[in-house]
Amino acid sequence: MADWLIGCGQITWPRDVAEEVVLADIADAGYAGAPIGPKPATSAADRSALWERHQLLPAPGYIGADFWDPNKYAAIIAQTTSYAQFAREVGVDACYVAANVDNSKPVNGRTRMQAAGHVTPADGLTDAEWTQFIATISDVAAILKTHGVRAAFHNHVGSFVETRAELDRLMTAVSPDVLALGPDTGHMAWAGDNPVDMVKTYASRIITMHLKDVDAAAASRARADKTDYRGAERYGVWTELGKGCVDFPSIFATLTQAGFAGWLIVETDVTQLATPLASALQSRAYLRSLGM
Repeated sequence: MADWLIGCGQITWPRDVAEEVVLADIADAGYAGAPIGPKPATSAADRSALWERHQLLPAPGYIGADFWDPNKYAAIIAQTTSYAQFAREVGVDACYVAANVDNSKPVNGRTRMQAAGHVTPADGLTDAEWTQFIATISDVAAILKTHGVRAAFHNHVGSFVETRAELDRLMTAVSPDVLALGPDTGHMAWAGDNPVDMVKTYASRIITMHLKDVDAAAASRARADKTDYRGAERYGVWTELGKGCVDFPSIFATLTQAGFAGWLIVETDVTQLATPLASALQSRAYLRSLGM
């Protein structure tokens, strides 16, 4: 675990909270860093300086895109090139890449946000869309690589790569030399699949990871009611690490055996606690209880 860096994602804090406050909370909670991304009209040097002021290291950022849509290809390539240049300047060597959560493309009579957590094969992309997805994300990974940044694919409920079957299809289609994996434990659990088994299968391919926990009862209720993504969040599907159903000790044992080195990013998308800081503190305390 000596080469593991524990970061905290900013997603728990409402968007109207000042970034300075969010970073200060993350630092106060005892994390080594936080994901970094570009900001309009702000230089990479200024972004790095902000992290430094809070004694935080820059952790991998995120690119979400409609990789299946050929009409979006040019914009995706431009977005990737811009981010790759930024990442190189701030010293980040990995980037999460994920299919956008989708509430605009109806499939099987519903969008993927509506199907969140209770996906069927009929909710998936067509073969032609899969072909476009694979080609585009391979090009994205290649661009990042030319800037010294590895692309780590990220599974996400509400997107077209939510289930284990969908993740396996992508990982089988794209070489590990091209596309690494940056999985999300909570999204895999909410999808109804086993995050421990996922990590065991792909341990050698994982270069970073989002650590999320899920309240199994809330996920089961949302699945039974066939509620949408936001509805499941209102049921309390997200919880702090160690309070849900994800078996983190087994996951960390697998990563240790595989010689993992890199960032582990704690995220609780929506907390039931009084404040985001309380959430960050609780998850950090749990990881410390495991020797991290």
